[in-house]
Amino acid sequence: MNTRKAYSTDPTDAEWEIIMPYFPSPSREGHPRVHSYRELVCAIFYRLRTGCQWEYLPNDFPPFKTIYHYYRQWRWNGLWEKIYQALHQKVRLQEGRDPEPTAAIIDSQSVKTTEAGGERGYDAGKKVNGRKRHLLVDTLGFPLVVKVHPANIQDRDGAVELLAKAENKFSKLSLVWADGGYSGKLVEWAKDNLDLKLEIVKRTDDIKGFKVQPRRWVVERTHSWIGRNRAMSKEYDRLPENSEANIHLAMIRLSLKRLIKPSP
Repeated sequence: MNTRKAYSTDPTDAEWEIIMPYFPSPSREGHPRVHSYRELVCAIFYRLRTGCQWEYLPNDFPPFKTIYHYYRQWRWNGLWEKIYQALHQKVRLQEGRDPEPTAAIIDSQSVKTTEAGGERGYDAGKKVNGRKRHLLVDTLGFPLVVKVHPANIQDRDGAVELLAKAENKFSKLSLVWADGGYSGKLVEWAKDNLDLKLEIVKRTDDIKGFKVQPRRWVVERTHSWIGRNRAMSKEYDRLPENSEANIHLAMIRLSLKRLIKPSP
């Protein structure tokens, strides 16, 4: 029985009851599992929120190598994404929306990498050497498709893979809003190949300074939600796949909060 002091990042009993069914049942073969799935998830949430390195997790959690093993295994088998997608549908239903969206917003954010290495590139427009977090989100701001790739890949090129994947997963999706970086041939490509309307929301030239742009602010807010987690303040992980898993984890945490304490 766990007797450690609870951390603010721990899922509550009510939150754990929501996600517990998605984890695999204990195997009858091999040695009995020493550490509970809940404790492993608590440690993974703690690391995501605080940004500490795996080996610097508090000693009252299970051994960090065990935690990372399950974190990586559940990334490999797609469990994090599966849990997030299930919670996303529950959030949409709670908000009175159809489980499958018909409209979305696309955008990318260039983020610096560290000396950890891995794929990276230079975004000349943002003057950032690192990676891009490319998101396609619904009108509530919850990601539909996530892709992390080198920052030197142009938005229009990165969007091809994102939109094609969305077309396969969400058959009702018919409209996507985007900024001027996605204009040009991509608009025609989306219409001809995916039967998808890509609407460019342009900034008015006579507006000076900061101005909230229609529709585009939704995905900007999503980037802010992700950035609240210190493990995502930069691209610390060597593998882009880990960054994608961390985005799913961040949205799992947000979805649980929404489901337990619905927004007004």
